[in-house]
Amino acid sequence: MINNKYILLNKIGDGSFGAIYKAENYRTREEVAIKIEPIKIGINLLKNESKIYQYLLGTQGIPQVKWYGKDYTNYYMVIPLLGKSLEQLRVEKSVFSLKLVYKIGIQLLQLLQCIHEKGLVHRDIKPDNFLLGKNTTQLFLIDFGLCKSYLNNDTHIEIKETKNLIGSLTYASINAHNHKELSRRDDLESLGYMLIYFSLGGLTWRETIKESDIIHQKLEIILNTEVPYILIEYINYTRGLEFKETPNYEMLKNIFKREIELLQ
Repeated sequence: MINNKYILLNKIGDGSFGAIYKAENYRTREEVAIKIEPIKIGINLLKNESKIYQYLLGTQGIPQVKWYGKDYTNYYMVIPLLGKSLEQLRVEKSVFSLKLVYKIGIQLLQLLQCIHEKGLVHRDIKPDNFLLGKNTTQLFLIDFGLCKSYLNNDTHIEIKETKNLIGSLTYASINAHNHKELSRRDDLESLGYMLIYFSLGGLTWRETIKESDIIHQKLEIILNTEVPYILIEYINYTRGLEFKETPNYEMLKNIFKREIELLQ
């Protein structure tokens, strides 16, 4: 029993530094997801993550935190139980239609634009972190453990070196591989690799272990004739953005909308 009302049911995933469980409010029978982080790790990412959720409260596509707290062994964060992730759907469907890929692109660009306009970059964009809502096609973004503000007193931060790669090897931007501070352009580049993944049903570097080989294959993806040319243009655009530059979200969404119309 957590917070005197949530009963853990089963484990449904792993977060950056903890586990995620399906649970039920025994009073209301509402199903929720509870992220649990052991206190002994000494990081307490959940506290920061819960603050980010509160800051983004009311933003479409961001779940609402129902409760954050701790006991003697763990920190806990409770959010509504969402549906399947885009990764789970991709495994089930193998390949998405181009029309669906572009529809996903439009919705996720809108979602990223909203959090960017709030001064935040997510820094861990991948299919596992986008979940469908219950009985809806609305996509929700989760796992803000690596999220960071790119503003300091309303002024864009300066670019600098980072100690390690931030995000996932599969979807990280070229800047992340080069240990550069991440900004809005990097969230969009990661989204581009996601959309290519959905359209092809796979990425050549997913099973690659050596990071230098992953970087090479990512750089070469723009030469792959199997990738829809619109997604090649998208990747080239995101890679051409300056560190502090505001992406043209509307232009990118309109390109996808135009492609959908051509596919009708």
